[in-house]
Amino acid sequence: MARARSIAGVTPRTATESVRVAVLADTHLRGSVDALPDAVRRELDVADVVLHAGDVLDRDALADLTRVLDDRPLHAVLGNNDHDLAGVLPDRLEVTIAGVEVAMVHDTGARAGRENRMRRWFPTADVVVFGHSHEPWNAEGRDGQLLFNPGSAVQRRRQPRHTMGLLVLAGGEIVERQILVVDE
Repeated sequence: MARARSIAGVTPRTATESVRVAVLADTHLRGSVDALPDAVRRELDVADVVLHAGDVLDRDALADLTRVLDDRPLHAVLGNNDHDLAGVLPDRLEVTIAGVEVAMVHDTGARAGRENRMRRWFPTADVVVFGHSHEPWNAEGRDGQLLFNPGSAVQRRRQPRHTMGLLVLAGGEIVERQILVVDE
């Protein structure tokens, strides 16, 4: 079992203590988080860490999301619509949370070849969190790497429901991974 460690701002007190990670993407917020459904706000209230896989949209929305989280870590990457955040957010990010290596990118490219491409881009990542398509995705990629897209809590597009993701990590393991429906 891997030692519990974190460069993401949350280190469990014990190797078996879990870290609750709320996962968002494609929220397309302007100015504030007011457009987020109440179910998302409730998940943010209990999350230890929040990941946002791009398309926050503007600096004010990013600042408001940071404010809502108080002192809990927020890690976000640049989305294709985040013009206001160019130079503020990275294109790609890798963090370790509770001993689990997590990589983030907004757009993974075409679905065909995604598994091999993500293993090539992030060879040591246990989980790759991504967005862009607004399509929830929770599937094993190459060599057991988890590919995880939370969908969108605000703009479902062709999807039947608004969604977000939840990861529970502990002791270097993915304890839980699910797509949550957040329609009110």
